Order: sequence, then C-alpha cells, then structure tokens
Amino acid sequence: MNEQIKQIAERLAGLRDALEISPEEIAQVCHLTPEQYLELESGNVDISVSVLHQISQAYGVELTTLMFGDEPKMSSYFITRKGKGVAVERTKAYKYQSLAAGFAGRKADPFMVTVHPKPDDTPIYLNSHPGQEYNLVVQGRLLLQINNKELILEEGDSIYFDSQLPHGMKALDGEKVCFLAVIM
Repeated sequence: MNEQIKQIAERLAGLRDALEISPEEIAQVCHLTPEQYLELESGNVDISVSVLHQISQAYGVELTTLMFGDEPKMSSYFITRKGKGVAVERTKAYKYQSLAAGFAGRKADPFMVTVHPKPDDTPIYLNSHPGQEYNLVVQGRLLLQINNKELILEEGDSIYFDSQLPHGMKALDGEKVCFLAVIM
C-alpha cells in the first residue's frame, strides 16, 4: 500500500492511543465495525477523506493534521501558491492537495482534487460525512453521484450539497478531472 496511507494509519493509531480511545468508540464515530476501523490503522487499505473528516470533527483535530502530519500555525491568513499545496495521493486514481493546511482553526477544508479516469465499468465508490460540501470543476468533466442520482458537471460548473448523502465521483471522457472541493 502507498507510503502516505501507512503514515496516515500511524497518525490514526497515535491519536487513538494519545486520547485513550477504544477501537469500538472510534469505529462508531466512523460508522464502521471495530474490525474495519483496525484495518484502516493497519495501513493496508485506503482511508477515505470522509472517515478522516469524521474523526477530525469528533476529536477536535485538524483534518490536514491527520492527512499530512503537520500542525497548522497561521491564524490571520495562509497563502497556498499554485501547485504548492500539501498533497496526498490516496490511490492512483485520487490526489488531494490541501489549500489551507497551514491555517489553524479552519471552519472549512478546501482541497484541489484530481481524479484520474478508470474503465467505464468501474463502480463509483460512495462515501458520506457530516456537514456540507462544495465542488467546482476546474478542468475536465465529472460524473458525481449523490444519493443514487447521477449528475454531470462540466468545466466551470459547481455544486453545493449535503455531504451526509452517499456521494462519489468519476472522471469522464478518459481524461483526468480537477475540481475544488470545500468540506464544511
């Protein structure tokens, strides 16, 4: 499995240990079984941003701290220069680049997300998390499935939705898609 996934898994295990949280308690927060949660801590499976978001919200930890390992320090403003955001590739198909990792106490988590194309018959992985989400397509075309409804977003299109609804995305036309995702 990807080295970055293993590092995230280590941070999850460290957080659970530091807060003296049982696997059962944190699994319940993530809507997983304890066995599924411990598999995430093993570093052998992908860890969705939605699960990390649920943990960050429940335990008062910055999402980007779980994803990237750095504590945010800025409180007035934080600039992310083009192409310079802290990035993690959870799988070969998804790359998340944080656009505000250095700002402490964020009310939202903005990411530039790159999704690479997969074969047409590949099912869409659905996830959900508390809160709301905003997506703005910057490049390419995106198939976004929300609560069993399929929506196609073109370059320049945006959507704001209840992220508790099961949702997932797929790049269209055999081309990668880049979009701004703001998780609140």
